[in-house]
Amino acid sequence: MANLMLSFLDPGDTGRIARIRGKDEVRQYLSNLGFVAGTEVTIVSKLSGNLILKVKNARIAIDQGMARRI
Repeated sequence: MANLMLSFLDPGDTGRIARIRGKDEVRQYLSNLGFVAGTEVTIVSKLSGNLILKVKNARIAIDQGMARRI
């Protein structure tokens, strides 16, 4: 399976986080939301690059910029 950024997945697709890129503050913020390596993520919906994701039984909305870091 190839490594893809979340922004390349479609609604209903599930993936596993391989890594988070960005500054320490960004990585810590995403980690606090539950985005850590090895975690399964499902794309709930996608609109103009912004995503609603299911992570650890929670729904979280992130913008396109954040999605490109995961």
